Amino acid sequence: MAHSYLSTIQNLQATDGRFSLPISSTESGVNTGVPVSFGNRSPAGDDSIDHGVTRAPYECSFSPYDFNGGTTIAISGEDWALVAADTRLSSGYEILSRDTTKLHPLTDGCVLGSAGCKTDIDQLRSMLDIKMKVYSHNHRKKMTTPSAAQMLGNTLYMRRFFPYYAFNVLAGIDGDGKGAVYSYDAVGSFERTPFSANGSGQSYLIPLMDNLITHKHRNDERKQLTKEEVIEIVKDAFVTAGERDIYTGDSLEIMMITKDGIEKSTFKLKAD
Repeated sequence: MAHSYLSTIQNLQATDGRFSLPISSTESGVNTGVPVSFGNRSPAGDDSIDHGVTRAPYECSFSPYDFNGGTTIAISGEDWALVAADTRLSSGYEILSRDTTKLHPLTDGCVLGSAGCKTDIDQLRSMLDIKMKVYSHNHRKKMTTPSAAQMLGNTLYMRRFFPYYAFNVLAGIDGDGKGAVYSYDAVGSFERTPFSANGSGQSYLIPLMDNLITHKHRNDERKQLTKEEVIEIVKDAFVTAGERDIYTGDSLEIMMITKDGIEKSTFKLKAD
């Protein structure tokens, strides 16, 4: 009976696999040698590096996705909706760009915020823009925010077997003039929520928004926040996230959506 695989490899490596693979016989108790051939290649010696007995190459792998980082947040109010995101584009430990927007207006009252894989986000935006144009030509009107939310869900679900690597939030004004925020998973399931945060800094923003926006687990009287107060809260939240998340930083892009349109502002974050 042969030795275990591990001891066999150890014995072979002890002789660099130059001559023979020692095999032990349980019947005779005599070690016999099994010749080992390397073909035209010389066995591993002192002047080379052997990554395994037969110099097998390392396993190569490929992923169609890359996580380019970034954080997005959306908050709804009585007659407004806010969506914000940082502008850093990363890959691993490299910063590829410090000025890449993660916000994409679909109409003058609806904005998509996306973090994740930049190429998938760009493809998703292109698909949505095409569908918005087709809808506009067919119906002679712009798509409402709830309809855009459903369209985004359908588009993500259509790619459920090879999903867009994009973490999305949608913010806008609904048909009643109220602020609306929709939160999505990767394959199109969505719900309307008071706020939503996605991306690499999500875990830092959601607990803070639970406390300050939805007033969860608090006994004091809930205060109705103004647009200006919410903007300051979002700025502080992204400064906090940037301290712990290396993929969040450089600048904060804020879009305030009202019945009058979209008002854009920026706020500098740390650049390291």
